[in-house]
Order: sequence, then C-alpha cells, then structure tokens
Amino acid sequence: MDVPPKSISGRDEHGRSVRAGRLGGNGHYRLSRAARLSQFMLLAIGVYFCSNLALWAQATESQSDGINSTLTVESHTQSDNSISDKQSVQHRGSEGHFEPYQDIEKETVQVDATTVRTTTRTFDRDADGARTLVEVIEEEKRTLPGGESNVVRTTSDPDVNGNLQPVRRQIEETKQTSANVEETKTTVTLPGADGGLVPGAKVQERRERGANDTVETQKTTLLPDGNGNWQVGEIRDTTTKHEGNNRSTEERVSLPDSEGKLGEVSRTVTNESEGATGEIRDAVETYSVAVPGAVGDGSLHLVERATSVQRTSSSGQQITSQQVEQAAPGDPGSGLQVMILTTDTMRTDPSGAQSTRTVRARNANGSYDSYGVVTVDTTKSDKIPAIQVQIAPDKPK
Repeated sequence: MDVPPKSISGRDEHGRSVRAGRLGGNGHYRLSRAARLSQFMLLAIGVYFCSNLALWAQATESQSDGINSTLTVESHTQSDNSISDKQSVQHRGSEGHFEPYQDIEKETVQVDATTVRTTTRTFDRDADGARTLVEVIEEEKRTLPGGESNVVRTTSDPDVNGNLQPVRRQIEETKQTSANVEETKTTVTLPGADGGLVPGAKVQERRERGANDTVETQKTTLLPDGNGNWQVGEIRDTTTKHEGNNRSTEERVSLPDSEGKLGEVSRTVTNESEGATGEIRDAVETYSVAVPGAVGDGSLHLVERATSVQRTSSSGQQITSQQVEQAAPGDPGSGLQVMILTTDTMRTDPSGAQSTRTVRARNANGSYDSYGVVTVDTTKSDKIPAIQVQIAPDKPK
C-alpha cells in the first residue's frame, strides 16, 4: 500500500546538494574546481572527526533529445552506527546553467540491537535557490524474537504556517506463523474529517514457501464502507516458481463488482530465463477484461506482450532490446502488433557509467513496417570509489 515517492532522473529517496560544474568540449560532465575542492574538504573533515568512515559520491547527468537535462549528485556516508544518503537534483535553466531543483536527505541510525530508525527529508527549491522543507518520512523498525517485526512509518507535510502535520501513518506487523508461512498485517491511517488520522485501509498479506522454491502470496486490501465496516477492495494472488535458471511469476488481480462479488479482472504472466552465455530473456504477457477500443465481455483477453533480451557484447557493453506488442488502435480484433521498440545500452568502467535509451514507436500514418524515434535519453555517471577511513588510537606516551 505504501507508494514510494515519484522518481526523478533515476532517484529513489536519497539526496545530496552539490553545485554543478560544466560540460567539457567532449560532452562529458566535469566538476568545477570549487566542487572538487569541496569534495576534498569533505574527505578531510571525515578523516579528522570519524573513527570509521566510508564515503562515496556520484554525479549523474541525464538528458532527453538534448533537452530537459538534469544533474543528480549523490553521496553516501557510513559511520559506526549511522548511514547518511544525500541527493541533489538539478535541472538546466534558461541560460544553460544547472540550477538546484530538489534535495532529499536520508539518515539511518541503528538505535540498538533490535531497532533501526530512518528519517527522510525532502526539500524543494524556489526561484532563488532557497530550500523549503516539503515532506518528512520517519520510520522505525523493531525486530522481535521469533522472526517478528514491527514497522511504523509516518509521513508529515508542513501546514500553511510551516509546522509539520502527520498526513499518513502506516503500521506493519509481521509474524512467522509456521516454518514456511509469514503473515503481515498493515494498517494505513489518513486525515479524517476532524483533521486527525483515522484508518483508511488495511492490508493482510500471507506468504507461503513450498517445494522447489515456490512462493505463494495473497494480498487482501480492505477498505471502509462508511458504516464502520470493512469490505474487500482488492485481492492479489501471486505465484513464483524457480526451475534451474528459469523463473516464472503469475499475478492475478480480483476486484468486487457493483454487487460486491469478486471476479478476476487482470492476470500478468512473467517468464525469465538465462542462457549458457549469460543472455537473459524476459517475456511478460498481460491479460485483462478491459480491451482498449472494444466492449468487454467479462472474459480475460491478451492485451499486451513485452519481450526483452539482455546481453553483454564482446567489448563489455550491456545491451537490452525490448519490443511491446499491443492491439492496433481502432482495430482490437486484428491481434497484437509490435507498437514500441526500446534499446538500452550501458557501458561501465571504474570511473562511472554511460547509458543511452532509444524509444521508437510505430508510425502514426498507418504504416506497419517502419518506426519513428520518440525519445533518446542519455545518462552519464561519474563516481568516486568507496573510501574507508580508520584512525588508530593514540599511542600511550
């Protein structure tokens, strides 16, 4: 039920604020002298104050068709009982310079042997570059005897006066009910009519591990009906199987109709296999009662098939090719047609990585034998390798 923050330029929840440099003549990102000096000073401060410090930093520049370029600068610092992850997202302004856009700072602290506390703060930037706190997520996870765990996650936003107010709280309780069965009960509370948090959803999840690494999962979402009762809003049944280098997953989603009767509305079947040469093939078929452009008959129909192949070239470049088949617009009865082609290439070395994604779509003029380029996204990443710093205790005089 917990929906993660929307990703920007490949980020998750981390953040780091560092002034960008400029692009060199070859198009590669170069840190300015001030940025390089700041990194050196950061390392020096860490050496002086920390007895056990690991630090790395990474700058990633991404652009689509030469526009909408963004720069993401990340850092990771780890001491004896805490981890700090920071990320700064910057976008290219009207004058061609990178300008601060958003900062996300995440701190994880090992409080004791059984408790981990994580705080994530998100800051937006105004036109002058000043930071404004827009969200705080606080999470505390306790590990209990017998494999049990409790997680409390609270999301707070500032009100009109800048004071933080809880807008969502999620409580997860996980228990090992038997050797092969684990159950998780989640309660989500949301703001009610009086401003306080009231239960808005409940999720019951049961995971059972069977023979040959088969895992059966059922996730039931309950929603309030307005009369103080809880009604089933969705059921997701997932089966995962492993056979050698092959892995298959089938997910079935059931929803209640207008009379409250549950019925299967979609099914997704995924098959993944790895060849002897390391080539990975992946196929995903999606079935649904809703067929675009057609009147549903209540039965499941194949509406999309996505297949991809991932391989590594002789030069070490990783290449992933994918094609997506869908029903032709306006003619759902004609069967699936290849509508989208995507190619991802990535090259890595000790200093970082560079990747390019090209998306092509079937031409809109009705031609089914040619594809036009929709987007080309390029990402360059420069990384400072992990550094371990340890200071030996003073020798006795």
